[in-house]
Formats: sequence, structure tokens, C-alpha cells
Amino acid sequence: MDAAKVLLLGDPALRDRSVEVEDFDNAAFRDGLATLASTLDAFRAQRGFGRAISAAQIGIAMRFIAVNLGQGTFFVVNPVVTWTSEETFTMWDDCMSFPDLLVRVTRADSMSLAYVDENGRAKTWERMGRAESELLQHEIDHLDGVLAVDRAMDRESLVLREVFEKNRGYYRSLVDYTIE
Repeated sequence: MDAAKVLLLGDPALRDRSVEVEDFDNAAFRDGLATLASTLDAFRAQRGFGRAISAAQIGIAMRFIAVNLGQGTFFVVNPVVTWTSEETFTMWDDCMSFPDLLVRVTRADSMSLAYVDENGRAKTWERMGRAESELLQHEIDHLDGVLAVDRAMDRESLVLREVFEKNRGYYRSLVDYTIE
């Protein structure tokens, strides 16, 4: 399956709330899974980063996410957050829909998730680690039409990647956590 074009900041489709997947045998859903996985792989190969992408980012308004944490791609379908920690942290978030921009946000340190896989089998992901927690919070936001720029801590919390890289030490000193 060919990779799709990732929708960029400003595209109105990024603001749509995605609908739950109900028919796991539907050809459009099955094709969407393959396209989303191909898009994630292509982005990682081109840019050198990218751990997950929501279907919403390629214009499919269905509640599923492709995730690759280094051991192959798997799917999180119809995710529901069942618990979030009271503890939070700050970080510079990036996004495939605005790859040249970083946004300082606050995220829950941990969360638990109920979801189904691409075949409709029920799954849970309990008290996930910080890296997985921030990632899934970001992707679930996409499914709800919310972008990291909406969660910016303040007006000083946006920086172009090029500027960030030139002043990495300074920008890292402004947050609790950085993605490596």
C-alpha cells in the first residue's frame, strides 16, 4: 500500500472528531490500516522520527492509530482513556502535521487505555510509561480534532525546529522531559 500525504496544520479535516470503527471487515477500514502503516513507515524513513500517526492525519475520520515503538507497527482502535495520573510533566511536542514546529505542552505522566486491535479484540494498556503516555495522549487528541498547538502552555511555547536545534540546551532547560 502506498503512503498517504499527511495533512498539515491549517487543514480543516484535522479539526474533525473521528467516528468509532464498528465494522472491522469493512474494506475502507482495512485499506486505511495498510495506508496508515505505510505512511508511518515512510515518514520515519524520510524524517528520522515518528512513533505514531492517527487516521485523522491522513484524512480518514475513523478512531484508529498506527503505533511503532521500534518493534513493528500495531494498531490502537477506538481508544478510551480509563485513568490518568495526577502527576504531570512538560515537554516539547512535535507532530507529523507540523514537522518543523515544536510546542511546549503539559501531559499526564501516565495513563491507562482500553481499546481494540484491528480485528476487534479487546485490549488494555495499563499505567503506561511516560513516553507511551505522552504519545497516546497526542494521538487521541488528533482523533478528537485537538492539536498540540491548542495545548501550548503560553505564547512563548512555540518554536521552529531549526531554532530549537540551534539552542537545544536552552529549550531543554524549559521542560521536564525530552523525547530521545
